[in-house]
Amino acid sequence: QVQLVESGGGLVQPWGSLSLSCAASLSLFSFNTMGWYRQAPEKQRELVAVITSAGIRDYADSVKGRFTISRDNAKNTVYLQMHSLKPEDTAVYYCYARRGEFAHWGQGTQVTVSS
Repeated sequence: QVQLVESGGGLVQPWGSLSLSCAASLSLFSFNTMGWYRQAPEKQRELVAVITSAGIRDYADSVKGRFTISRDNAKNTVYLQMHSLKPEDTAVYYCYARRGEFAHWGQGTQVTVSS
């Protein structure tokens, strides 16, 4: 069974930085794509960043230049480094992994950007 466990959320001031981690129960090479989504209150879940098994990255326009997704295959962990955070980045952030036709989700971690 695939398990994705996020960590690293919390409260940060505007223009601050935060790093999220997603530890997978399987080798990262088991997944076609991994990434991060987020969902703010009363909004739909949206893509933040993805990284393929080949290391190709893609980002939502709203986070380009501020967020970086990376992976450590030896640790079975995907990271999301977030800089210059804005109040509109406040959301629950979910780790995502696609394995064949199946999508897997973590339990989510809250990120709050506020002074």
